[in-house]
Amino acid sequence: MKQKKVIGSVVLHLAMYGLALITVAPFLWMLMTSFKTLPDILTYPPVWWPKEFIVDNYVNAFSAAPFGRFYFNSVVIAVAVTIGQIITCSMAAFAFARLRFWGRDVLFYIFLGTMMIPGQVTMIPGFMMLYWLGWIDSYAALIVPGLASAFGTFLLRQFFLTIPRDLEDAASIDGCGRFGLLWRIILPLSKPALATLAVFTFMGVFNDFLWALIVVNSEEMRTVQLGLAIFRDRYQTDWGQLMAASVTATLPILLVFFVAQKYFIKGITLSGLKD
Repeated sequence: MKQKKVIGSVVLHLAMYGLALITVAPFLWMLMTSFKTLPDILTYPPVWWPKEFIVDNYVNAFSAAPFGRFYFNSVVIAVAVTIGQIITCSMAAFAFARLRFWGRDVLFYIFLGTMMIPGQVTMIPGFMMLYWLGWIDSYAALIVPGLASAFGTFLLRQFFLTIPRDLEDAASIDGCGRFGLLWRIILPLSKPALATLAVFTFMGVFNDFLWALIVVNSEEMRTVQLGLAIFRDRYQTDWGQLMAASVTATLPILLVFFVAQKYFIKGITLSGLKD
């Protein structure tokens, strides 16, 4: 019996390692390609390991366009939207989870139903509103539409529901108001959910391409994802420089994930389990 458990554990671990390798393989290929020469990239059958490691792709990629400015734009936009969503979604989630008012549940389900509307449907009306406001090709056009999120509100509401109401009653007896309850009791206990929302939001905004493509006209307002498109034209693609720029584009996301990893995993485990 013990031998069967050992064999089963070994098989399970081998399967997990195999799936992990399949998942990581595209990223490893991207990393290896960023150090290859053009002949190595075009070699058939393809080779994983470069015959000669070069860093020219990275140098040429950053000299081909002002990627420093692109990274600055992407980081500023992603951080601003992330902070904005944490603020707005936490207040909305607190209202839906803790406050009692007429039509609360109906309003929440209507609010939640907006998640089923594809972003492509609201893209043109959103663009027209920004055009009338004169915000096209500005930080406002890239930040303001993302400051609220139905998904973030749902995620935080579900987590807030798991916090015992006894803490709320005790804080109210001590004279704590609703804002104080949110700031001093709910939010400190909701770090896993907040970290989860922060990671999802930062990744989504930093990797966004379509919305930035629509509202950005000038080169100085481009984001990293728009900058990557310069390595592809109608007839050919500079794969070495494209892979080098793509590797650097993933670094901020990896950094954010590893910083919030502990809270992120805990938030995924605990959120959304209670209605």
